[in-house]
Amino acid sequence: MSRNVLLLENVTKRRLTANGEQIVLLQSIDLAVEAGRFAAIVGPSGGGKSTLVRLLNRLDEPTEGRIFFNDQDITSFDPLSLRRRIGLVLQKPHMFEGTVRENLLRPFAFLGKNETFPPEQKLLHILDICQLSGEILKQTARNLSVGQQHRVSLARTLVLDPEVLLLDEPTSALDRPTADRLGETLKQIGSELSLTIVMVTHDLRLVGRVAERIAYLERGKLLEKGQADRLLEHPQTEEFQAFLADPFTAEGRG
Repeated sequence: MSRNVLLLENVTKRRLTANGEQIVLLQSIDLAVEAGRFAAIVGPSGGGKSTLVRLLNRLDEPTEGRIFFNDQDITSFDPLSLRRRIGLVLQKPHMFEGTVRENLLRPFAFLGKNETFPPEQKLLHILDICQLSGEILKQTARNLSVGQQHRVSLARTLVLDPEVLLLDEPTSALDRPTADRLGETLKQIGSELSLTIVMVTHDLRLVGRVAERIAYLERGKLLEKGQADRLLEHPQTEEFQAFLADPFTAEGRG
């Protein structure tokens, strides 16, 4: 029987603008993410996707509502501890100065003096999962291609052994062949490591190839959710139908 690793109940996020006006970024979101599933959050730009994913590991906090991780309110977790278990790979990979090895070990510098660095064998295994050669450990991280930097950023998150992997527009800066390869890598990673993956994207081709569940967000409202293949074939709302027909024109509605 499946269990929910993440559960959002009536989650709302408001923000004040510079002139004091209150805007609603997310409105009354109810969403469950089952353990071991690959879920995609899709919708026009500005619809609330990235805001939602940042709430899941406490990079931001909801104005109202509650979020549960393994049946425990995430506000009860230390934020750094939570982010180790719910890892986020940002849209634009940031490489620190130094080698790839130094980048992979960088998170451990923030985990306390008693933290031990992972063994070489683990680094090589994670690189292999991310389809990178062990030879890359010696290379200067900032000299890598964008596609390689994305994979190193992914490996840097995976080396912490997260239970949930959050991805914010992972293919936005990649050409189609590179994006397809990354998509297949993500699917394999989810299966091999039994990870729960939540991906924010407007890349419908990628969604169709890898996602098992879909949540459709527009103007901060969750309009549809369910099994990916069913929703892609039979969208229920006019908004989702329009987005599937032309996601770039739909951007203006977000």
